[in-house]
Amino acid sequence: MPRQLPGDVHRFINRTAELGQLNAVLPGEDGDGAPVVVSVCVVAGTAGSGKTSLVLHWAHQVRERFPDGQLYVNLRGYDPAQPLSAQEALRGFLSALGVRADSVPQEPDAAVALYRSLLADRTMLIVLDNAATAAQVRPLLPGGTNCLTLVTSRSRLSGLAIRDGAHRLTLGTLPEPEAVALLRAVTAGYRPEDDLRELSELAKLCAELPLALRIAGERAASNPHLRLADLIAELRDESVLWDALSIGDDDEAEAVRTVFAWSYRALSEPGATLFRQLGVHPGPEFGLPAAAALAGLPAVQTRQLLDSLVGAHLLEQTGPDRYQFHDLLRAYAAGLTRNDEPQEEGRTALHRVLSWYLCTAEAARTRLAPTEEPVSLPELPEAVQPLSFADYDAAMDWAEREHTNLLRAVSAAAGEHDVLAWKLALVLWYVQPASASMTDWLTVGDTGLAAARRVNDSVAEAELLSCHGMAYHRINAWDESLDRHQRALAIRRANGDGAGEADSLNLIGLIHLRRRQLGPAASHFDQAATLWQAAGSERWAASALSNLATTHYNAGRLEEASVCTEEALAAHRALGNAGSVGNALRVLSCLQRERGELDAALDSAEEAMDIALSLRDHIYEAYWLLTLGDAQLALTRHADALASYQRAADLHRRLGNRSREAMSWQGAGEAYRALDRPDEAAHFHRRAAAVHHDLGDSWHEALALEALASALDGLGPHRSEALRLIAPYDDSRAVAMRRRLTEGRTQEATTDEPVRFHRLSE
Repeated sequence: MPRQLPGDVHRFINRTAELGQLNAVLPGEDGDGAPVVVSVCVVAGTAGSGKTSLVLHWAHQVRERFPDGQLYVNLRGYDPAQPLSAQEALRGFLSALGVRADSVPQEPDAAVALYRSLLADRTMLIVLDNAATAAQVRPLLPGGTNCLTLVTSRSRLSGLAIRDGAHRLTLGTLPEPEAVALLRAVTAGYRPEDDLRELSELAKLCAELPLALRIAGERAASNPHLRLADLIAELRDESVLWDALSIGDDDEAEAVRTVFAWSYRALSEPGATLFRQLGVHPGPEFGLPAAAALAGLPAVQTRQLLDSLVGAHLLEQTGPDRYQFHDLLRAYAAGLTRNDEPQEEGRTALHRVLSWYLCTAEAARTRLAPTEEPVSLPELPEAVQPLSFADYDAAMDWAEREHTNLLRAVSAAAGEHDVLAWKLALVLWYVQPASASMTDWLTVGDTGLAAARRVNDSVAEAELLSCHGMAYHRINAWDESLDRHQRALAIRRANGDGAGEADSLNLIGLIHLRRRQLGPAASHFDQAATLWQAAGSERWAASALSNLATTHYNAGRLEEASVCTEEALAAHRALGNAGSVGNALRVLSCLQRERGELDAALDSAEEAMDIALSLRDHIYEAYWLLTLGDAQLALTRHADALASYQRAADLHRRLGNRSREAMSWQGAGEAYRALDRPDEAAHFHRRAAAVHHDLGDSWHEALALEALASALDGLGPHRSEALRLIAPYDDSRAVAMRRRLTEGRTQEATTDEPVRFHRLSE
């Protein structure tokens, strides 16, 4: 079992001078005047756990100065694979601040804005450990004066000092007396008191780096009958083992290599084998089941071996059955895998763990997206068991925890394991958390797409192109989205895949609908519904019908919209498609409101909201709140409507959907106008118009400008600009709007429903 270091060992690591400097830059009582960023540079910190001990020890001492708490993240700036991105760290911080995972904005700027707004009125300490670059750090800076940010790095991060006013502290290695004291603290009680001269020599061999000193001290403590001189000689003999490491000063890197090799050589053969195999794991942090899959061993035996690695300080346990590598140790293990492990054995171990991730991700997919087509799975050794999930929440918890590993698994599979690469990319599309970055998926999606092409699998290529199209849709990249869907459509038609062709047509229709190209949208939805019906896909045929209902409604063809909505709603209820029922109810509520059936419109909107809340789906909730607000506004329940719009705006901001957030502001403006508060109404209409202008959404910009003109007593320039913007449109709603603008009449909220953007699945 690993032994805990005595508490007083910290006094040998944490130096009075540096602690004094940190105390000197604490924010003042009034929050003004003092630096808010401190960069701790470890010049000789090739194995620098000492800097973390220093900062964490200091943070513990001053915790009373930060009553709202502390945030910590290891940015893994020198990880042998890929550092933790600022967006990944930001998602973790937002979660710690109480933001649900599915409410974290996808757009980087929106996530940063939310983070800084949550910290604006708090006094917190932010510790950003092991940073590589200033760019990795900058999005994580709070932005106010009440919080203090500590950044530790092996680099000087000069950009933080120049651009962000950071106060830089430079830490070297431990002085020899403190290095010797650390060795004595680790070995105390486990061996006779060693000669000071030999301890000094051992400290020098460890480059006086805390991590190397701890490992060396642990080795000495576990061999109490060996002379320290013999251990020093053994350490010297291992100096050529780790040639792969090239981080830091050559002398210091060599010292760390020898200490790691020294500890590695003391492992049992099974422990050493597992240590090498862990070097091929795609991420630095992993669970027991993944390690068992990697080793091809039962979980009980794997846990025993992992415990031995933790005891040797070659691995850190972060939670129950959860482990992580120090970044340098991971680099060392990876080097051993390349140099010492037979090539085929390393390849086989990687195949096992990638297959395990695929099989477990597919099990999660059956809970998170049960209507999607399954992927064929590889066979696993009998001892390697993928996980299963009792319910939706258990599957989502796993997907959130393993998201980074799944992203990296796709990259690790590319080349030698191309079939696994494209399957992992495809399944990951369906199991990624709602807060996951579309940019991250697009990167691995490209990797999966290239892998599918290398193995000449056109069906897989079309599936991944379709996912690409949906990803681009979600980030408002309409041209890229349309291109991917059209390429997928061509492949599916060539393959004679009627259901796949329908899927592509439906998704292309959604792009036309989003651009208010209502004729082409209706044509694509009609074709999709016909093909799905021919293929016996009743659920998807009903979804195409729902989209057609939305298209008719947006065009002002209320009779056709009513027929499609009632038919789609009945089909979805019969099939038990809760989310699709809610979406049909949204359209029904809009229709009922325009027909003057205001109580029925409210009932439909509230039923849709009940569905969204039962599904714990913030995308549905945020979207359908707009319809609920419209129904409340029509019933002159102005305060309720304003609350609905404000809640919708908050959710859409967290989701990173600027378009729908602007629609929420538009609704808030209408509510304020109904409350006879024209200044506030104009404020929200201006905000909505500005965002729609930025997004190139001329229709919604025109609606906002018309409402703004009404709030400002018919100001002419806004009406003129709105008329210019709607010139390309010829549907009945556009004709009515053009007439109102020309005649100078005000827009009535109950007669011209703003177009609501809908989910890709509907």
